[in-house]
Amino acid sequence: MNKKQTATRATKIQKKKQALRKQLWGDIAPETIWNRKLNDGYTTIPRTMPIVFQIMDDLSEKSKPISSTYFSLWCRVFDESFIEIKSPDEMAFESGYSGQRAVSTWKARMKILSNLGFIDAKEGASGQYNYVLLKNPYMVIKEHYKNKKIQEGKFNALFARAQEVGAQDLD
Repeated sequence: MNKKQTATRATKIQKKKQALRKQLWGDIAPETIWNRKLNDGYTTIPRTMPIVFQIMDDLSEKSKPISSTYFSLWCRVFDESFIEIKSPDEMAFESGYSGQRAVSTWKARMKILSNLGFIDAKEGASGQYNYVLLKNPYMVIKEHYKNKKIQEGKFNALFARAQEVGAQDLD
């Protein structure tokens, strides 16, 4: 399917969904819903992210989920896949950690993300995670799957969802 066909198909789907939404909820004031084309402050995420998060947390050490830390990084990244972290305190807070051990917990999760290959980090003025590169999570997961570190059912669910949304990274 070429780009024009894909765009035409997307427009048809969008019109069907808008008609169904109007049927179910009537006319909705535009400011009451999120529109990524009108509102600032959004990022692009893979539609498979919920399954990616489950796999990431499974790969992590027991009782040390990493998906919230990864998601806070993802929400700050642009297309260059690179983030400059100026405040570990702020990142710890956004990742869901609070209290006296918030930053040390965040750093521990960052270390796990790095050890698993989801990120690469370089030291700078703000510490060992001043500069962070986010790697393609599909490629990292694919490598862990090859090494038999991921449940087959979860990988298959991720693969099926990726195919459903047109992502070919796992092929």
